[in-house]
Amino acid sequence: MQVPYRKPGKYAATPTDFHITAAKREELQKKLAELLSKRPYLIADMQKHASNGDFSENAPYQIAKGQLRSLNRRIDEIEEQLRHAEIIDPNAPKDAIQIGCSVDLEINGGKATYQILGSSETDPKAGIISHRSPIGSALIGRRTGETITIKNNNREISCLILKIY
Repeated sequence: MQVPYRKPGKYAATPTDFHITAAKREELQKKLAELLSKRPYLIADMQKHASNGDFSENAPYQIAKGQLRSLNRRIDEIEEQLRHAEIIDPNAPKDAIQIGCSVDLEINGGKATYQILGSSETDPKAGIISHRSPIGSALIGRRTGETITIKNNNREISCLILKIY
């Protein structure tokens, strides 16, 4: 039997980005409190259905068990994110672009404004991009007045940094 060759790291999960704003941390804490308050009700529901007997043919029990498992998984995810959170400092110096900065750009003759945040808070339609995106990663460390060229989808985008705030 031949084992397929896999390049190390190619199939590994993408590393989690723990950069979040203080507002996102508060949102996660509220969500965690909400989920923790639902947990006793789901446990009671599962126990009620478990008392009906045979687990293999007890659909309500299986559903309640699945709901509890899903809730516990979400609680674990939020706790992990909060435990490792790196809060973005809104008062950091704005001499060079870094996570948490907003930047005005001139892109191929047009103007655009982006805020660079962590991966969990991106919203490209609202102008919020990740520091791991092609544009975000190219902008990190740059200064006002610099022109950069970004290669994206087999095309080059020329950007002039107008203002960092």
